[in-house]
Amino acid sequence: MLYNERDVRHEHVIECAKQMMTAARTAPKAKGVDLIEVMLVTGEDMGRGGLMRDADNIMSAEAVVLIATREEPMMLNCAYCGSATCGERPAGVPCAMNTIDIGIAVGSAVATAADLRLDTRVMYSVGYAAGKLGWMPDCKYIIGIPVSASSKNPFFDRKRKVVQQ
Repeated sequence: MLYNERDVRHEHVIECAKQMMTAARTAPKAKGVDLIEVMLVTGEDMGRGGLMRDADNIMSAEAVVLIATREEPMMLNCAYCGSATCGERPAGVPCAMNTIDIGIAVGSAVATAADLRLDTRVMYSVGYAAGKLGWMPDCKYIIGIPVSASSKNPFFDRKRKVVQQ
């Protein structure tokens, strides 16, 4: 049997994106508490709710991996959030450990993508749009990673917006 890369690329990218999801899941977490949620978005759903600045990037992707964390203080009294103790942390101020956990999960996912020679870009705006769509309702912090396998990475060399003064 003969396979042309162009004919199997999409299914290969989806399988690689699934490996990125596993990498995010298995990333180390504060106190071993897993608050990470991971979702794969493909097809028509990718065009919903994106910010205008990033719409072209998302439509150039074959998939988007969403990595999020639920918010739960780790009760370490580390003061990374700015409060001396977890009990003194004001409502609405994120637990720094949750933020660190999502960063490690995102790093593991994009490292996996790099190992598999996929093009990616970490985008807060994509996560923001996913949150507005209610895709991960229990999560406060969501990061989106569009994924592509093409001749040139479509997520860089973006046109700059000209600000009128």
